[in-house]
Amino acid sequence: MAQRRAAGSCCCPRAPVNEDNARFCLLAGLILLYLLCGAAIFSALEHPFELRARHLWKQQLDNFTQRYRVNLGALHTLLRQYEEANGAGIRVDTLRPRWDFSGAFYFVGTVVSTIGFGMTTPATIAGKIFLIFYGLIGCAATILFFNLFLERIITMLAYIMRWCHERRLKCAGVGVVASREESSSEDDSLEGWKPSVYYVMLILGVASIVIACSASTLYSSMENWSYVDSLYFCFVAFSTIGFGDLVSSQRQQYESQEAYRLGNCLFILMGVCCIYSLFNVISIIIKQTLNWIVGKFVCHGRQKRFKRNTVQPISSHCPRKTPETEAGAVNDGVNVGRRLSGEMISVNEFMVSNKVSLALLQKQLSETAHQGPRQSYGHHNGFSGGVGALAIMNNRLQETSVDR
Repeated sequence: MAQRRAAGSCCCPRAPVNEDNARFCLLAGLILLYLLCGAAIFSALEHPFELRARHLWKQQLDNFTQRYRVNLGALHTLLRQYEEANGAGIRVDTLRPRWDFSGAFYFVGTVVSTIGFGMTTPATIAGKIFLIFYGLIGCAATILFFNLFLERIITMLAYIMRWCHERRLKCAGVGVVASREESSSEDDSLEGWKPSVYYVMLILGVASIVIACSASTLYSSMENWSYVDSLYFCFVAFSTIGFGDLVSSQRQQYESQEAYRLGNCLFILMGVCCIYSLFNVISIIIKQTLNWIVGKFVCHGRQKRFKRNTVQPISSHCPRKTPETEAGAVNDGVNVGRRLSGEMISVNEFMVSNKVSLALLQKQLSETAHQGPRQSYGHHNGFSGGVGALAIMNNRLQETSVDR
């Protein structure tokens, strides 16, 4: 009887710390698997080309030394000297000056945006030391700018999606105007209706594609790149990967040079902002997928444990639909009720959670230092932890869920 009462009063008790650890380990394992698969695919695609290039280069060196009777060791010395000059920005073709004011402005833009193409790097000790402090402040300020941009773009998308939603209701004969008059306090609020995060991801994805395709058209005509190379450069630059194998606006002269350089900066700025916002939205969906997977395994394991120790039905040990879940709560990362349509996070929560709060961060640090890790509310809404913008977002979602 005691076992029955215990089972009836505690439906599938939670272990938030264990679930967080399981989610972290699952994500680490999936990332490792993703890296291994990516390495295998890129090795299969690129390694044969590397071998052919090495063989061709060896043939060219041998032909050159035999034709012009040049000592191979002296030629290697000259090539090494050219590599050093290449690192300082010296090229066979005439390029724009690297460290005049416009070149230096382009460089600091790649620093604070964390793109870091690598075409221009400081060579002096004073320049390297200054870069450390300059990048520390500049990168932090730029990340804050990206977060604020994300807040505003989500707000704009929310109003557009809400307008479309209300238009659809009007066309279906629903009295939206009457309901607005009854609750005028909700006119400027986004708390009532929760648009789909999937739609937000789709809109940001389409906007990123449009910007990338438009920029690629510009780059292919001005830089004489192929369209595929231009698209490749756009993704590498917009995602701040910044390999540096292709870099725009590096030649000394262009047709309509000032207009092109202005367009190049605007395209990179808009592309980085859109891709950053898109990455944040995708990270939410990835985390909810992990919550769903972990929740399935945890619930399945507890079902087996309760089945051995009690005579209660198995279905009573897993979360049931409650008024809270019908209103949009998330249990174990599984979308229930109306969230099955993808309405996972209200835009108001998403927007407010992205604001940087130094007081909140200080409180977290203080609680961690004096009392250990703060209590996790992941069992209420499926969100906890994270780094950067995702951490701020998750903390706000936790507080919102607990307050409710």
